[in-house]
Amino acid sequence: MQSEYYFREGCFITEWSNGPADPGCSIARARVEPGVTTRWHRLHNTTERYVILQGTGIADIENQDSRHLQTGDVLIIPPAHAQRITNTGSQDLIFMAVCTPRFVPENYSDTEQPPA
Repeated sequence: MQSEYYFREGCFITEWSNGPADPGCSIARARVEPGVTTRWHRLHNTTERYVILQGTGIADIENQDSRHLQTGDVLIIPPAHAQRITNTGSQDLIFMAVCTPRFVPENYSDTEQPPA
């Protein structure tokens, strides 16, 4: 497991499993501070799942209604759909991000514009 680092999307990431030995999946811990909304972005060729471990938030996903999230919820984000998450609570929003196939930087694109 690597040390936590700040990712340009607006959250802190700790990679738990992400390497060529397991190309089918990656697992990371994400942390969003109170009041923060991550940037609009999309992952091409990658399905992402958020498993909420702590806190509350609102997820916005292209072509879907906004979804209120709390501890224990699972959110599935289809490939290439613009997305962002807002921490609506007073404590850090912490979730696991499980990507299939594994997350690779070249599949990430920052859109910062809401989907049309």
